[in-house]
Formats: sequence, structure tokens, C-alpha cells
Amino acid sequence: MERLQGIAVSPGIAIGEALVLDNEGFRIPRRFLPRDAVEEELERLDRALSAAVAEVEHNRKQVAEQLGDEYAAIFSAHIQMLRDPRLHDEIVEMIRSRHYSPEYAVSRALRRYAKVFQSLEGQYMAERANDIFDIEKRILRNLLGRRREELSQVTSPVLVLAHNLTPSETANLDPRFALGMVTEIGGPGSHTAIVAEGLGIPAIVGVGPFLTDVSGGDTVIIDGDQGQIVLHPDEETLARYRHEVEEQRSLAAKLESLRELPAKTMDGTPIQLLGNIEFPYEVKQCDERGAAGIGLYRTEFIYLGRDDDPSEETHFESYSSVVQAMASKPVVMRTLDLGADKMRSLPDPEDERNPFLGLRSIRLALRNRDLFRIQLRAILRASVLGEIRIMFPLISTILEFRQARMVLSDAMEDLDEAGIPYDKDIKVGMMVEVPSAVMMMDRFVEEVDFFSIGTNDLIQYCLAVDRSNKDVANLYTAADPSVIRMIDMAVTCANNHDVPIGTCGQMCGDPTYTMLLLGLGLRSLSVTPAAVPEIKRVCRSVSISQCREVAQKVLELDSAREIKTFLKEELSKVFPEFPT
Repeated sequence: MERLQGIAVSPGIAIGEALVLDNEGFRIPRRFLPRDAVEEELERLDRALSAAVAEVEHNRKQVAEQLGDEYAAIFSAHIQMLRDPRLHDEIVEMIRSRHYSPEYAVSRALRRYAKVFQSLEGQYMAERANDIFDIEKRILRNLLGRRREELSQVTSPVLVLAHNLTPSETANLDPRFALGMVTEIGGPGSHTAIVAEGLGIPAIVGVGPFLTDVSGGDTVIIDGDQGQIVLHPDEETLARYRHEVEEQRSLAAKLESLRELPAKTMDGTPIQLLGNIEFPYEVKQCDERGAAGIGLYRTEFIYLGRDDDPSEETHFESYSSVVQAMASKPVVMRTLDLGADKMRSLPDPEDERNPFLGLRSIRLALRNRDLFRIQLRAILRASVLGEIRIMFPLISTILEFRQARMVLSDAMEDLDEAGIPYDKDIKVGMMVEVPSAVMMMDRFVEEVDFFSIGTNDLIQYCLAVDRSNKDVANLYTAADPSVIRMIDMAVTCANNHDVPIGTCGQMCGDPTYTMLLLGLGLRSLSVTPAAVPEIKRVCRSVSISQCREVAQKVLELDSAREIKTFLKEELSKVFPEFPT
């Protein structure tokens, strides 16, 4: 048995068979061949190796003709490795003696070589490891051919283990069959983590290299509460986790009884508990769990996985379906919040070394105003079908907000000229997710209709931590006192000027922070649909005076560790079963 630690990004426990994907999306099972299939599989291996050599030779000739032999030398080295008799004999031996599938044998052999190069010092040696991975992918492409498996095609319960999953790949997971997911890279607050949490499946990221230690079909445990994955669990561990799964099911059944009850504190203070969604079908989940509306509709997922820009009608159909399904409940639509590097229809940004500090979100929208106006027109058209509010992301200056409103005004004029109705009094707000927005709150309150604190990015920018980088993931925490002070500053300023303010980041979906956020003065929380019942339970079990005492104490502490320990202790006083 092996227990690996990663970063918990979506809670829950899942037990099941592993589906292992390499970093190209290939499924590589540790399939044992029948004895009478070995010779046929060896022939398939030889055909794949020959095809790989032919491809590399073709590339070598092209590069040599265009750039010269010195630039084609790398391909010559690849050919030499593909023809290396020692490598060939090693792969053949695994297929003959251990009855491994050619796919698994190729990966096993080449990754062992790659690990040797990775362990050696120097950039040159690290690059040689990349060469080996490139050769592995090329052979696998020829071995697998059309048998490459799309995640959306999975039709039996599995736990998805991958080097990495993009947000759109994660979105294609069917929660009926993908019971959980683990990736080698990534950090908390990444879009992939957000989508996994939205799907309500246990998820862990940033575990580090482990795919070579697990095989397709192996029994695996994903502990999304503790951020651990257990490979090859023993019977005692399996029995303990199965008991925990039953306890979680029992708690979920109890929480279901809260659906129709209001989210108000013990002293009668109403709390607006909303849902975060990425896709229209998640509206049903919000309704089933008793959300009072949609506090964050991440519209950028309309753009992902496409080679062209979505049309105005595509936008309108998505928005109108959400608004109509929510009936009279509010729906806050955040405009495009992607980096230019994620938009296939746009040219790759030049010198985009750090996308989080580059051309993304409102900056990208303002740079591509035709694209922006199409989205705004669709939102406005849908606004006559229910209560829609528009929210601009990543606003860092007053000028940006004013420019965004000008584009909105242009869209309104377009619709006026066409005689198309829309809500002329539509509320327009902004995300508070960069320190400059917090510092300028006293100016923003004069221009916005509402605020929503995006804690995922606020933590990232406040602490200068790339939230998708596992190497600094330990520094990314909502419990840092600087983050909490920024939230306190923003909420105090907005409340003093009677401008509505809420929060929609992952922080408010964690019951550890509920009392703190209420104590700081927040009365609107937007969380993933799966988190609504548990956060409602906390709200209904505490008083505002109790929460204010918690917040006051937290503001006196000066380390994230102290704050998180204190908050867990306070929550365990209310719910003794909560782990401290």
C-alpha cells in the first residue's frame, strides 16, 4: 500500500478502479496478454516502431532541407534510440515474460530511462528526458491509433488519474462514471479544480509523479477531504474508508432536509446563499440543494474547447435557459474571464510569460470589443426573461470599469436601434479580486451596483502565489491574515456605503470559514451547488454575535496556521464531528 499527499480541491471519498491517462490523454492499462496473443502483439509493436522511425526520418529530412543538418541532429538521435536493440529487447522481454501489453511495456521502459535523466543535474540532461517522453508519445500514437479514449466516452465507474486535465476535459467527465480525479500537477484555485468541485466529485491535484506506480484497473482510494490518494490499499484501509463513505451518505441525507428551510442564523439574520455554476445543467443541482439563486455564472466555459468564437445566439441560448430555469431568482453573469492563451480563435499573445499577470479577463475583453459586445448583447437580450445582473471580472482600475460600462452602453444602443427589448435598469457590478480594487473601494462604491469578492484570485494576487503551481501551493491559503484583512476592508467599505457585497470564491464554500465571513459582515455567499446544504447548516447553527467574536479574534492573529486551527476549533464546538 502507498499513500500519496496532494492538494485537496474537492471534498469527499471515492473508492474504485483506476483509469490511468498519460499526459497526452492516452489510456495505458497494465493489461496482461493471453499466452497465445504474445506473438501477434510483438508484431504490432514492431509495426509501431517502424512507423515511428519513418515519421521521425520524414521530420529529419524536412528540417535538414530547410535549416541544415545541425538542426536535424536531434531527430537523428531520436531515430537512434528507436532503433536501439537494448531498448527493443527490454520491451520484448516484458511482453514475453510478464505478458504486459506493448503500450504498458513501452511506457514502463521509456519512463525508467527518463527518470534516470531527470535525476541527473543540469539543464542538458533534463532536456534529454523530454526527448524520451517525446519518443514514448510517438510510439504510443502508433500503437493506439484510433483506440485513444476520450474521457467523455467512459461508461463504467472509474477514478480518473492523469498527469493533468484541462478545464474542458474535466467538464466532460460524467459524475455517474467518473467518481473522482487526481492529477500529478496543478494547484488549488485552478480552473480544473473549480470545475471538479462544481461536478461534486472528490478531487486532488499536485500529487507529483505517480502514474508509473499505478495500473489501469487497480483499486484506488481518493480522499478529497485530506488530499490523499491511496494506491493498492489493504483490507483494513478499505474497510475504514468504506465506513467513512457510508457516514458521508448519511450526512448528505440529513442535509437534504434543509432544502426548503431559509439560510438564516439562530438570531434571525437572513443569509443569501447562492450557487456557482459553469454550465446550464447545473441549475438543476442548485435548485435541488436549495440555493436562492445563481451568484456566479462562469460564462467563459462557453468559449472553451472551440476553434471559433461562439455566436450571439449560442450565448443567448445558454443564458436564457439558465434564467428561465431559475424563474424569479437572481442570476449574476460574469463576463469572459479567460486568458488570451485559452482562446483558440485569437492569436497567441506575444511574450505571455505569466498569463495571470497578462492579457486576460476584462483586459482581454476590452482589447477585443467586438467579441465583448456580442456577449453583452446576448446577456441583455436574456435579461427580459428574469433577474439578471452583469459582473465584470479582474477590475483593477476605475478606468477599466468605466470602459467596460461604455461597451455595455454600446450594446444597449445596438439593441435600441434594432428594437430588441432588455432590462434598462440591469444591475452592473464587479469582482473584487486584486489588491488595487480593495484599496480603491471608496471610489468604486460611487460607480457600481454591487460587489462580489473573488477569493481565489484575491489570495493569488495578495500573496503573489500562482494558484496553479504545485511548487508554491503551500503558500496559497485563504487563512492568511493579509487576505482576511483585505476582505474585512472591502466589506466594511461597501457596508458603510450601503452597496451590496458578497463573495463567490472557494473560501466561502468551506464551512471552516463560514463563521469568519459572517462575522466580517458578509450576508451573501455563493458556493458550488454541492456545498449549499452544509453551508446552510452552519448558518442555521450560529448567531451573528458569535460570528463577530470569531472574526475579532481572527483579526488579532498573525499566522495562517493559527487562524486555521482556531477556526476549526470554533467549528468543532458547533459540530463535534468536524475534524480539528
